[in-house]
Amino acid sequence: MTTALGLLLIANVFMTFAWYAHLENHAGAPLYYVILISWGLAFFEYCFQVPANRVGYKHMSLAQLKISQEVITLVVFAVFSYFYMKEPFNKNFIYAALCMVGAVYFIFKK
Repeated sequence: MTTALGLLLIANVFMTFAWYAHLENHAGAPLYYVILISWGLAFFEYCFQVPANRVGYKHMSLAQLKISQEVITLVVFAVFSYFYMKEPFNKNFIYAALCMVGAVYFIFKK
């Protein structure tokens, strides 16, 4: 299961950069250029996401796998947003994280 979570973490780093880094780096670039760069990053995301899902599904239900991915996405996005995009960290991130903790609790509850 830790292998799947590690792969999901790596995949989400690529995904977050593919989706949002162009807002900072290539704001004035033509849209087609940004799309091509994002597709290139998304390729690497899928190189980690697909194996993560295959490995994870052997140890978790589909819903557990999805919630795990969403929690990782929130954590990666919070770090990316604060350190890379220089967005202020606010209490809404904490509230969202608490909601995700609740989701994890209920989805993993027997």
